[in-house]
Amino acid sequence: MEDPPAAQPSRARAGSLQQGHTVARRLWALGEPFHALTYFADEARTAFAAAGLRTFWAGYFAGRAAPLGAVGPEVVTATFASFAPAFVARRVPEVWSTTSPAGALAARLAGVDAAVQRALPGWADSTAAVEAATLARWAAEAVDLPGRPLAAANSALPVPEQPHLALWQSLTTLREHRGDGHLATLMQHELLGLPALVLSAAAGTTSADWLQKARGWSTDEWTDAGVVLTSRGWLADGELTADGLALRAAVEADTDRLAQGPWAALGEAGCDRLAELLVPVRRAVTAAGDWPPHNPIGVPTDI
Repeated sequence: MEDPPAAQPSRARAGSLQQGHTVARRLWALGEPFHALTYFADEARTAFAAAGLRTFWAGYFAGRAAPLGAVGPEVVTATFASFAPAFVARRVPEVWSTTSPAGALAARLAGVDAAVQRALPGWADSTAAVEAATLARWAAEAVDLPGRPLAAANSALPVPEQPHLALWQSLTTLREHRGDGHLATLMQHELLGLPALVLSAAAGTTSADWLQKARGWSTDEWTDAGVVLTSRGWLADGELTADGLALRAAVEADTDRLAQGPWAALGEAGCDRLAELLVPVRRAVTAAGDWPPHNPIGVPTDI
C-alpha cells in the first residue's frame, strides 16, 4: 500500500470567533480535521481497500471525485487543481474499473464511521453531534453553487441519517465550497496549480520535496515554477519576498471572503455555537493521531 505523502444555537463564550480570524477561516480550521478522517484514518484506507481501492491515492481520487460521477482525469485535474496532470492520469479513470462512484461514496462514509467510533467513542449519537450536524447542515444548504463544481456535487448527495455522518457530509460540502472559491482566487492571480504549491512551500507550510512528490510534479517543473515566481518578484533565493507575503495574504483574505456566504446565512450565534461544538471534536481527532503534523492541507494551528 502506498503511504500518503498524508437546535437553537446558543452563544459561545471564550473568544470563539476572535483572535484575528474570520468566521469562515475559523470554522474551516475547526472542521477540516474531522473531514480529513477520510484521508488519514486507517479505517478510511481499510474501507476503500474493501471497495477495491487498495492504495492511498486510489482511495483519495475515487473518494473525493465520486460526487462528480465517473469523471476522467481531465475533470479531476481541473477541479482538484494542485496535482500534475500525468499524476492524475495514472490513477483516473482506472479507479472506476475497480469500483463505481456509488461504491466509493459508500466506502468513504464507512471509513469515517469506523474512524469516529474509535477516535470519539460514544460521541456519534450524542446531543452535541446532533446539534453540530443541524447547524452545519443549515450552513451547507446555503452554499452558492455557480462556479463551485465540487461544492455543488457534494450538495446534491443525500445527507446521512446518522448525526456524525450528516455532520461530516455537511462539513465536506462547506470545505469544497471554500476550496472552489480558493481556486477562483488563485486563477485570478495566475497562481493556479503548481505556482501556488511552490509559494506554499516557500512559506514553510509543508516541505517542498514532500509536496512536490505528493502532487506528482517533476523536479524540473518545480524549479521552473520557482524561476517564474522569482521573475515576478514573489520569491528571492527560494524565500518569500515582501511582495510574496502580501500576495499570499491577499489570496487567503479573498478565499475567506468568498467562503463567507454560508456562514453569514447561519448567523453569528449559530457560527459561535458550531465553533464551540467543533473544538472538542478537532481536539479528539488530533489526539487520536488522525491529523498528521505538517500535512499539505494548510489549516492554521493558531485558532
